[in-house]
Amino acid sequence: MSEMKHVESWLTDMDGVLVHEHRALPGAAEFIEALMTSGRRFLVLTNNSIYTPRDLCARLRAGGIDVPEEAIWTSAMAAAQFLDGQRHGGSAYVVGEAGLTTALHEVGYTMTDVDPDYVVLGETRTYSFEAITRAIRLIEKGARFIATNPDPSGPSAEGTLPATGAVAALITRATGVAPYFVGKPNPLMMRSALNRIDAHSESTVMIGDRMDTDVVSGLEAGMRTILVLSGSTKPEQVDRFPYVPTRVMDSIADVVPLVGELSPAQ
Repeated sequence: MSEMKHVESWLTDMDGVLVHEHRALPGAAEFIEALMTSGRRFLVLTNNSIYTPRDLCARLRAGGIDVPEEAIWTSAMAAAQFLDGQRHGGSAYVVGEAGLTTALHEVGYTMTDVDPDYVVLGETRTYSFEAITRAIRLIEKGARFIATNPDPSGPSAEGTLPATGAVAALITRATGVAPYFVGKPNPLMMRSALNRIDAHSESTVMIGDRMDTDVVSGLEAGMRTILVLSGSTKPEQVDRFPYVPTRVMDSIADVVPLVGELSPAQ
């Protein structure tokens, strides 16, 4: 327990930690309930930019996990916040869905395909070749290239789907321009999450299921990390990385007692 003392805030990944293909994982509901009861500040993070926080809140609730809407932080929201800080009131051509367009609208961005400041690429289940072609031509004309996350693929009930990173690679191959990725493993996503809940990295723990995104971004942001083995990274893969998490646990169910033991009363 010594390495987990002075924990005031928690960040946790969503897919592979709390849910798997929208089904709640054992212990997920209890973990969120323990956080709510303890009064600890927390955020649920996701690189998926398809859904708005309200959408995700409803999907989690359908699986029995009651997460407040304000406790969800997506790569789309982080990207919108980043762009607002870079070029306030700017314009963007967006390849993505409601989670991304809503986040950009909320920071005052205009959606346009006429000389936009940025091309912003996010997640969608129906990538349009026409939209990708338009994005390529706008980048060639000088639009700056932003992508919500570098994940090359994602899961579905039918099997693997190409994701933002794969489509970004296609656009980069066509234009010679690489995007700036805002989401994990960029520690910018973690810093924006910490700022959102007014938390400090030294007293915050990041929980994730991937060594190459969750753990490394938490580490680079100065947080302690917990890897759970219920998602992407398998036990035999952990030692292959040049960095280690603070703790490795089987699932989020094993983290629940930590929240109670580290409650404010302690």
